[in-house]
Amino acid sequence: MRSLGSILRHPDEFYPLLKLKMAARHAEKQISSEPHWGFCYTMLRKVSRSFSFVVQQLGPELRNTVCVFYLVLRALDTVEDDTSVATDVKVPILIAFHRHIYDSDWHFSCGTKEYKVLLDQFHLVQTAFLELGKNHQEVIEDITKRMGAGMAKFICKEVETVDDYNEYCHYVAGLVGLGLSKLFHADGLEDLASDYLSNSTGLFLQKSSVIRDYLEDINEIPKSRMFWPRQIWSKYVNRLEDLKYEQNSVKAVQCLNDMVTNALVHAEDGLKYMSALRNLAIFRFCAIPQIMSIGTLALCYNNIEVFRGVVKMRRGLTAKVVDRTKTMADVYGAFFDFASILESKVDKNDPNATKTLSRLEDIQKTCRESGLLSKRHAHI
Repeated sequence: MRSLGSILRHPDEFYPLLKLKMAARHAEKQISSEPHWGFCYTMLRKVSRSFSFVVQQLGPELRNTVCVFYLVLRALDTVEDDTSVATDVKVPILIAFHRHIYDSDWHFSCGTKEYKVLLDQFHLVQTAFLELGKNHQEVIEDITKRMGAGMAKFICKEVETVDDYNEYCHYVAGLVGLGLSKLFHADGLEDLASDYLSNSTGLFLQKSSVIRDYLEDINEIPKSRMFWPRQIWSKYVNRLEDLKYEQNSVKAVQCLNDMVTNALVHAEDGLKYMSALRNLAIFRFCAIPQIMSIGTLALCYNNIEVFRGVVKMRRGLTAKVVDRTKTMADVYGAFFDFASILESKVDKNDPNATKTLSRLEDIQKTCRESGLLSKRHAHI
């Protein structure tokens, strides 16, 4: 439970947080007694409690498929993330990972904490994968193959240009959007969204994470992980790691704001993608992470703390987003509110102020023209 002081500062967040915790406990009780499914859902909760709760809202077959899809890709990502694994060992594993998901004898140990457990017990995920429908298996295999190949490419290549940055984000997140759209369509629950919109929703999520996680990535032991494109950061400092030093604070914040402005270009694509969804559970599954992403961008913008420590949305606010995101009106409302917060933080002297304000105005205009702002549930 959060401290009393925190609750008193944000009393409207207490009930949604309590409600989310109770719902999570209820969901845990519904987990299958079969050990492989029990492991999958327990692992999903440990990796992301709020995401796990949203997955639980999906129908049984799709819920199982999305759970396995996420864990397979998270295991793949764990191999990519572990900088202690030599490149000549890592690259072949990434490229062949789509075949390993069929092989219960395959094993590779790496990562830390819950991610190490995921890899050590990966045979349980494989067992669950083999129980999925053939069409679902084929989608997961295809996305895993393409993602693994893309990750392998960027193990040996730095993110130099904005085009490189978009390509990397496509491999690690845009492909997830494509895969999910195919899974929704395969179940007859949604029309098949365009690859462009599916990809853009993934890029929006990934870029907000890359921005938020700067310090964690740059301080990675034994080797830094660098995803901010040189084309952007080289305008402000000589080395990417220079952004974390106090003497570079002004340039660091300007670079940060440049990165946030780059991410905002995907916001309207996300709104268009979500507005076409028909199934309520799928809608919430997609909408909640999108709202969290624009909320994260609003929190990070013009915030030197990105270079000093952990910057994340409050758990209570996250619970409010999960609890109150039920219609497209709620999404437009949240995007409008977070865009307004961002707008209030823009310094007119910032090198990218004009571009930032233009993108925020476009987001706000889209939300206003929906005609749904008056019907929203308040998030903020």
